[in-house]
Amino acid sequence: MDDTMTAEALYRQYKPLLFSLAYRMLGSVMDAEDTVHEAFIALNRAVPEHVRSQKSYLCKIVANRCLDRLKSASKQREIYVGPWLPEPIVEDLEADADPVRSYLRKESVSTAYMLLLQQLSAVERVVFLLREALQYEYEEIGEIVGKSATNCRQICHRAKRGLESKTAETDVTHLRAQSGALVEQFVKALTSGDIAALLQVLSADAVLYSDGGGKVTAAVRPILGAERISQFLAGLLAKVPDGFSFKLAEVNGLAGIVTYVHGQPSSVFSFHAANGCITSVYIVVNPDKLEHVPLTTNDGR
Repeated sequence: MDDTMTAEALYRQYKPLLFSLAYRMLGSVMDAEDTVHEAFIALNRAVPEHVRSQKSYLCKIVANRCLDRLKSASKQREIYVGPWLPEPIVEDLEADADPVRSYLRKESVSTAYMLLLQQLSAVERVVFLLREALQYEYEEIGEIVGKSATNCRQICHRAKRGLESKTAETDVTHLRAQSGALVEQFVKALTSGDIAALLQVLSADAVLYSDGGGKVTAAVRPILGAERISQFLAGLLAKVPDGFSFKLAEVNGLAGIVTYVHGQPSSVFSFHAANGCITSVYIVVNPDKLEHVPLTTNDGR
């Protein structure tokens, strides 16, 4: 009983942290959950004398599992149809958040930030996250990834410089405050057919990315510019099927939109904002990436 309670306590304590690491490494909810599950199985099978720190041991297992998964997924990513976007984490505003989602609300997991992380190599990503997100010392990171502390320091600094050269913000509190009002304006302009208002919400050089993964119809190339995006969205709205509905939700910690057809998720919109305008629109329609999206119980808006 004591061993079972200890295992349960460890799971409750470390699952949010481990999921956050795995999700930001992989961009997949299912793969992140599987990776965390594998880590706890490995811990249960480990010889107790070989585990000096349960937290470090779990992080090492997750990091290594993620690196293995990324190696095997690299070829699939190369032939992926259209833009690749991370699997969205949707928080139903009407329901209580589970511990993992509560933890992620405090972290930088916005779609824009996730895409920046994907530009790093797998090793750069895990070293950067262990240092910047989990506050590990370089000696500990070196033990986890099998490199020297000096090497890990260089890798982290290189990754940090690469991210800082980008324009996407990572201040969660600031982004959350800015995005909420803009998304409401976006929805109001789009649903009322007010293209002029929609153009005011979008920056002139905004970009729209649509991820269908070759499973459903989606734009296979990014759509550039506010006018083209407005035309594209107006075209989508004109073709909505029977049973269509939508609602505002929190997507990857920021304001977003979930659309449904007869109560089943059909797409998830997330956004990046800067200087009072929406600069990027991300639409996930790949059904494989919508399996964890909360259902809705009715067709009303």
